[in-house]
Amino acid sequence: MAYYSLEPFGELVADYRHGVACSLLANVNRSSKDRPEPYKADDFIYWRDTGQQQEEAEPVLLDDPVAQGQLLRAALFGVRPSS
Repeated sequence: MAYYSLEPFGELVADYRHGVACSLLANVNRSSKDRPEPYKADDFIYWRDTGQQQEEAEPVLLDDPVAQGQLLRAALFGVRPSS
């Protein structure tokens, strides 16, 4: 425990190390005009909470069940309703 407090090891540290390497590579190839702020290691660690919560989209509910089915079919399979 004393050694871990001085030199952390394990999967969490390995994930952070990989995030640092990915952010380095992304920042070297980053266009400062398109993205003025640099990438951080946390941007490449998918399980880290970045503090940016995405809002859930409200479901589209139609009164007509046939139209609702056509909407689902179009969203899932790209099938347009026949006219």
